[in-house]
Amino acid sequence: MSKKSIIAAGFVVLLSLIFGAVLIANFSGVKLVRSDSQIEFNTTPPIKSPNQDMKSINDAFVEICKAVTPTVVSITVKTTPKKNEEPDDQGFHFFFGPDFKMPDQGPQIGSGSGVIISKDGYIVTNNHVVKDAGDNGIKVTLTDKREFTAKLIGTDPNTDVAVIKIEASDLPVMSLGNSDDVQVGQWVLAIGNPLGLNYTVTAGIVSALGRNVGINGDGSGYGIENFIQTDAAINPGNSGGALVDINGQLIGINSAIKTNTGYYEGYGFAIPVNLVKGVVSDLIKTGHVSRGYIGVNIQTIDETMAKGLGLDKAEGVLVQGIVKGGAGEDAGIKAGDVILSIDGKPVNAANELQSIVGSKHPGDVVNLTIFRDGSKIEKSVTLKPRAETDNQAVNNGNNEEQKQQDVASKNVKSLGLSVSDLDNTAKKKYGVSEGVLVTSVDRYSDNALRGIQEGDVITEANKQKISSINDLTDAIRNKKSGDSVLLKVKSANGQERIVALNVQ
Repeated sequence: MSKKSIIAAGFVVLLSLIFGAVLIANFSGVKLVRSDSQIEFNTTPPIKSPNQDMKSINDAFVEICKAVTPTVVSITVKTTPKKNEEPDDQGFHFFFGPDFKMPDQGPQIGSGSGVIISKDGYIVTNNHVVKDAGDNGIKVTLTDKREFTAKLIGTDPNTDVAVIKIEASDLPVMSLGNSDDVQVGQWVLAIGNPLGLNYTVTAGIVSALGRNVGINGDGSGYGIENFIQTDAAINPGNSGGALVDINGQLIGINSAIKTNTGYYEGYGFAIPVNLVKGVVSDLIKTGHVSRGYIGVNIQTIDETMAKGLGLDKAEGVLVQGIVKGGAGEDAGIKAGDVILSIDGKPVNAANELQSIVGSKHPGDVVNLTIFRDGSKIEKSVTLKPRAETDNQAVNNGNNEEQKQQDVASKNVKSLGLSVSDLDNTAKKKYGVSEGVLVTSVDRYSDNALRGIQEGDVITEANKQKISSINDLTDAIRNKKSGDSVLLKVKSANGQERIVALNVQ
C-alpha cells in the first residue's frame, strides 16, 4: 500500500470517529427518565380575599364589555379610485406605444367601526370612514358574525359624523349618555376594531375636554370640534367606535388620534355624544344637516386679550367680526363684543361656542350674555342658515406700494413693529379712510405670534381711531411694560380682526 493510500485511509477513519462523536452527543447525551406519577398543579389563589374595590372595578369592566360589545360593529369599506386619464407625458408613448394607458388601480379596502343606535339597523360612524364608499361598498359585520351590505344615509364633514343603515330587526342598541356630564379623570372604555383585531376593548380615563385639533371641516375653513380626549388605546380601525362610561352608556364616537407614527401614542379623541345626537337626527330625517349660525368670527381669549378688553380674567369668546346680513348683525352684536355665555352656559373657547350653536337649527333663538365697554348686556339671536359664499382670492398687496410706504416707516419699539402713514393709493387698496400700515414685525418680539402681520392696517388702538403714526404713539403713550394694547386691524384681503399686544 502506498504512502498516499495510508494517509487517505487514516483521514477516513478520523472522519468516522468525529461523526460518531457527533451522533453520540446528539442522540445519546440525554438520559430519559420515565415515571408513572403525575404532577399536581397548584390552583390555590395566593390572594384568598382580594381587595373588594379592585374586584368591583374588575367585575364592572367585565359587565360593561358583555353589555356593550354587541352594539359595536365592524365596517369594511371598498372604494374604487377614479380611472386614470391618458398620461400627458409622451415618454410613456415612446416606450409603450401610442395606445398606452396607465393600468387602472384596483379597489381599495378600508376599515372602521360603528355603533348601532336603533333596532332596525341605523348605525353611527365617522364621515371619514364611509365618505368615499362606492355603490354597495359598505359591509357591516356584527359580533354574531352576520354580514350586511349597508346603505349610506348621510354624512357631515363639519363634525365627522355619518349614518349608515342595514336591513335588520331586533338588533342590540347602544344606550346614549350625556356628554355634558363627562368629567376629566373618569373611567372610560373604547370599543372598536383596531388593526383588524375585531371587538377590542381598551380602558383609560378622560384626560381632557373641549379639545380642538383642527381636523374637521368641509373644506371651507369651518369645522366643529369639541373633542373628548382619552388615554384609552385607540388605533386605525377604531374610528366610528364607541367610547363608553362605567354605566355602559355612549359618551363619544372615537374619531382621531394624536400621533407621529400613525399609531397609538397615548392621545385619542372622541366626538361628544350630545353633538352626535343632533347630527344623527338631521341625517336620518333629511340626509343632510340643517345647522344654525350666529354669523360671527370668533376667537378664544387669553390673558393679554382680557387685559386689553377690560375683563377681570380670561373668559368668554371675542367677536372678531360680523358676517354681513347674518343673525349676529340683525341682533346688534358688534366686533369687539365678548360672548360670556349662551343660554346661561358659560363659554370660554371658540370651539365650545361653535359646538353649542352647531347643535341648533335655523330659526332657533339663543340668548347671549355679552361684555361690551365694561358692562354686561343680554342679546337674543334668531339663528340663520349658513350663507353659501364663493371662496375669495386673497390679495397680498402690491410690492411697489409696500416699498413706497416703507420709506416713511417708524419703529414702535414698545409693540415690536414698524408702521407708516397711509397714502391715498393704500387707503383705496385697503378700503379705509384712515389708519397706519404695519411695514414689519420684529420676529423675536413676544407679539410676533399674536396675530399682527406685515401688511396689516391698524385702524384703532384701545378703541381710539388711528389716522397717523402720531395717533398710534399717543394712544399707547401712558402704557407701561406688561400692559395690553387692543388693536383693530384690517388685512389686505379685507378681513377685520382684533389683536391684543403686550407692551414691551
